[in-house]
Amino acid sequence: MNLFKKIFGSKSKPSEKEIKSDDRGKYMPELKLPIDEKFTINFKANGGKFLYCDDLDEVFSNFSNIIEENSWEDKPALIIDDNLAEKFKTCNINTTKNSSIATYFLTTCENLIATDGSLLISSNQIVTKKLPELPFNLIVFATTSQIVDNIGEGLRGIKSKNRQHIPTNITTIKHFKSGDEKDFLSYGSSAKNLYLLLLEDL
Repeated sequence: MNLFKKIFGSKSKPSEKEIKSDDRGKYMPELKLPIDEKFTINFKANGGKFLYCDDLDEVFSNFSNIIEENSWEDKPALIIDDNLAEKFKTCNINTTKNSSIATYFLTTCENLIATDGSLLISSNQIVTKKLPELPFNLIVFATTSQIVDNIGEGLRGIKSKNRQHIPTNITTIKHFKSGDEKDFLSYGSSAKNLYLLLLEDL
C-alpha cells in the first residue's frame, strides 16, 4: 500500500515523471486510481475521519486519542463483537450492549468500498439493528485488505467467507457529515460521526 506511505510516512519528493491530470489532453482516458487511493478520496469526501495505522499499537494509540479528544473516557461504548472487545480490552472501555445509552459504537465492517467511500456492514457487526438505532458516533476498525472496488465485489466476498451461514441485514454507511443540507441521494439516510482506524496488513 504505497499510497499510505506516500501520504502519511514518506517525505521524499514526488517523481518528476509523474503526469499531472491537468497536463493530459482532454481526450485522453481518465487515469485509473488504485482502489486504496480511490477509497481514501471518496471516504474523506463523505466526511469520514481517517486514521492510518502501521500496527496495532498505533491503532490503540489513535483510539485513545479519539476518546480523549471527545471526552468519552467515562462514556459507555456499544460493542457487539466479543472478539473486538477482547482485542481492545487494554483500552479500558466502559462497554455496554444497550445501544440507547451508548455514546459511541466500536465495530468492524465487512468491506471498505472504493467507488463511493462507503463501509459495507452486516448482521456480523450490527445483528438486527438498523442504522438509526446505532449511536451517532462510530469508531470502525478495519484493515487495508478489506478495501474492494465496488459493492458487488464486497457482496461476493461476504458470500464466499460465509458459505455455511450468509449474514443478513447487509447495508452501507456512507454519509458521515452531520448538519449537511440533505440532497435527494442522501434523503432518509442516517448520517454518522465516523472515525476509521485503518490497519495496514498488506
